[in-house]
Amino acid sequence: MERHKKSVSLISSTIKSFFDRSEPYRIFHGSTNSTRPAHLKKAARLVDISSLRNVLKVDKAKRTALVEPNVPMDRLVEATLPHGLIPPVVMEFPGITAGGGFAGTAGESSSFRWGYFDETVKGVEMVLPDGQVVNAANPGHPDASELAAVNAKGQYADLFKGAAGSVGTLGVTTLLELQLIEAKRYVRTTYRRTTSVAEAIRVVKEECAKPENDYVDGILFSKTHGVIVSGTLTDEPPAPGQKPQTFSAAWDPWFYLHVQDVTKSLPSSSASASTSSATALTTGRVTEHIPLAEYLFRYDRGGFWVGAAAFDYFRPVPFTRFFRWFLDDFLHTRMLYRALHDLALPYETAEAFVDYVDDSLGIWPLWLCPLKTPAGPTFHPHLRRDGTHQQKEATQPSSSPAYGEMLNIGVWGWGPSDRAAFVSANRSLESKLQELGGMKWLYAHTYYERSEFWGESGAYGPIRAWYEALRSKYQATAANLPDVYDKVRVKDAPEEGGWKGAVKKTWPLGGLVGIARSIQSGDYWLHRKATWKWQNGGEQKEEEQKQKTL
Repeated sequence: MERHKKSVSLISSTIKSFFDRSEPYRIFHGSTNSTRPAHLKKAARLVDISSLRNVLKVDKAKRTALVEPNVPMDRLVEATLPHGLIPPVVMEFPGITAGGGFAGTAGESSSFRWGYFDETVKGVEMVLPDGQVVNAANPGHPDASELAAVNAKGQYADLFKGAAGSVGTLGVTTLLELQLIEAKRYVRTTYRRTTSVAEAIRVVKEECAKPENDYVDGILFSKTHGVIVSGTLTDEPPAPGQKPQTFSAAWDPWFYLHVQDVTKSLPSSSASASTSSATALTTGRVTEHIPLAEYLFRYDRGGFWVGAAAFDYFRPVPFTRFFRWFLDDFLHTRMLYRALHDLALPYETAEAFVDYVDDSLGIWPLWLCPLKTPAGPTFHPHLRRDGTHQQKEATQPSSSPAYGEMLNIGVWGWGPSDRAAFVSANRSLESKLQELGGMKWLYAHTYYERSEFWGESGAYGPIRAWYEALRSKYQATAANLPDVYDKVRVKDAPEEGGWKGAVKKTWPLGGLVGIARSIQSGDYWLHRKATWKWQNGGEQKEEEQKQKTL
């Protein structure tokens, strides 16, 4: 902790110096999966927090962990698993950090039960815009925060609520206290085949209602081929003669291709509802055991399915298992990372939105992820009520928010190559979301005009007064920190000229430059050396790790 305190003291003094001179600054995290617009990353005064990348403590008895903000999900899991614990919400991309999960919007297939990542955070240490270091407890968490124990009860609760999801516009998070839960060896995973979008949405809700399910998500390969994936934590091994299914090795299948392959010939799982006997329980379903960490990061190789776009670009390189193996180092999320579009909608309008995506963009597959969402005020996607109700929630926030249910839809694929057409497609998508009562996750490309973003009828208009009051209270002014809109909106930037601009536009030179930069980053070593990966003799290795912690 002494090293941590010294680092935070330096960060605090640096921020205070910028504040005293009314100079804007940006945060340097080191290597990051940030999708923030590039205009905010250049020509800015920097506060370097890249040293805050350690898990400081795992308390097995209390089931908590003290984690610095730049700890990525895979390193976090590697630190907690030897203690028989895992975070309740682990983002599918290994490179997403704990601090990013708190300051941004982060959820995954356990979020139907636990909500967004920040709801599993008990408390945070933050450096305010004037350099003051404070501890803030999560007002909605049932257990007291060790970090915030020195404060009067409820002190800085408004700061915690406002900082979660507001992309670092109220201060700098320097430490998080995370809740942990008991880990198991496997996730018993069931794939349920569906044959229509309406059926897929209905089955998602069915699986979320089952108390034995710890994880639920889904993949729509087309309107007639969907698969809802449910998982249960278990120490029960696979049946005799069956092996655990893994996805981290270079010759392993990509998860989404595996799911597509094992379900393509199945009938609808709902078609057997009137059938009696054991057949009714198995028709349209496939079940297998996946080692826990392999399940948590199952989408890493291929970056869900955006890795397939690399093969589209580099044609005629064929999209075969051999070339996926041969190029494996380049096909993990840290190497592939690009802007993605996650969009949350009420269940009632999700089918209409899928129809819109199919008709307007022709993008498949689509990811389905059910979410338990808090009431406002929040920048997370949430059920949008009428403006009067939302303004009341913003001015009189409850410490025990009412939760709603939404369906996150991940839309990841090629857009128009023409810049104007690309922006137009995004603007149309935003308009359709507004019409259907949905909301973008703010790490998606955002093109709203300021009046649309903050307007009374906009998604964030009803909470603007609440947010600006927090900005004023904690002295986060435009002179040193941008507001949420300025942080997330994509601004038009002049195209790069000269020979560099020409190279980037020329096929395949632009792609080759990207590969060279990826190699230079060295990020491929992070997966090669990862200790969470399941290997032969995994049971023995896992047992040895447990013995070391006894």
